[in-house]
Amino acid sequence: MKSENIRDLVRSVQTNCHISDARHGADYSLCVYLMKMREYYRWEQGLPYGAILGKDKVGDWLAAREQLWEDLEEAEFEPLEINGEHFDPFDAEAINTCLEPLGLVYSGGLGHGAKPHFVLGDLAGRTCHGDHEVLVIAQEHARDLTAPPAMTLGPRIYLRRESLRRLLWEKLESWRWSRPDNALGRAFACYDFEGDLESALDAMTEREIQALLLHEEGEYQAGLRLGDAWNPLLLDLAGTPAELMARAVRDHLADCLSTLPVLAGQGEAPPLHFYMGNLTHLRKDLFPSLAQAYEQWVQDGDTRPLAAVAERGARHWDRLALDMCAIHREHPQEAAARIRHLVGEHHL
Repeated sequence: MKSENIRDLVRSVQTNCHISDARHGADYSLCVYLMKMREYYRWEQGLPYGAILGKDKVGDWLAAREQLWEDLEEAEFEPLEINGEHFDPFDAEAINTCLEPLGLVYSGGLGHGAKPHFVLGDLAGRTCHGDHEVLVIAQEHARDLTAPPAMTLGPRIYLRRESLRRLLWEKLESWRWSRPDNALGRAFACYDFEGDLESALDAMTEREIQALLLHEEGEYQAGLRLGDAWNPLLLDLAGTPAELMARAVRDHLADCLSTLPVLAGQGEAPPLHFYMGNLTHLRKDLFPSLAQAYEQWVQDGDTRPLAAVAERGARHWDRLALDMCAIHREHPQEAAARIRHLVGEHHL
């Protein structure tokens, strides 16, 4: 594949990223939107994390990007052309078969609110874990506004090293505003961010990408348990509070199957602190016994309560997720309201 054809491919993927952003850019609160746009500008311009961003330049770029999105809001996703053949942008398996000899990797799938996410980057690693494959993406050449650091699509797990590193930076910047004494602060304290930012980010990225893989392996196991009923459920719930609850339940199931048992067994402070610090308010609210086990570990260093709550959680969230699928199957028109009530009544 010639270099000019690779550049055309990057442009096509980036165009699809812009179309996705045009459709979903308004999904965020103003504060979150501006933060994401600032870091998106930093990535697009290739600026280092500590660089001071010029207000006028960012403002001009923001206005131009929003105009582009307005122009693309009704556009259809472009097929991707590789070696004269055209591919659906969601056919990641076929696309990667063509890109692997070039040292490139591609991912295209749906995230929260059924938002499409696309990424094209350098392939940094490819390994097999049981009956699924793990692809690690290093430098990213095309991406959308939201860059989830991991995604499971069928039998493949995509880990985005650059996106994870950037996510850690964003969380560090947010924590630094008030520097609260919380789980996230304890995680950052395990690294020398004040003395050597780049090395600290590298070290934390390497450690957390392993935890990220644990979660995605749990997602894969959860997918096998829930079968084909889960994705239609999510699509029907898209944009509702019930979708957020459903995703939180599945995330807890994945972590109780994989992440928490391993982290508890290892007993290492940095990933345990970061795991708890990275939980959303909804996930904490649904799983108060997890926070209790964490606080006990902070006090006495005993990880057994964490392992025990993971074992209970695996059974609890598995049953709840299956009950949600049954509700969706039997009462599709009332599923959102019924699922919201069900989850609200089954905290652990």
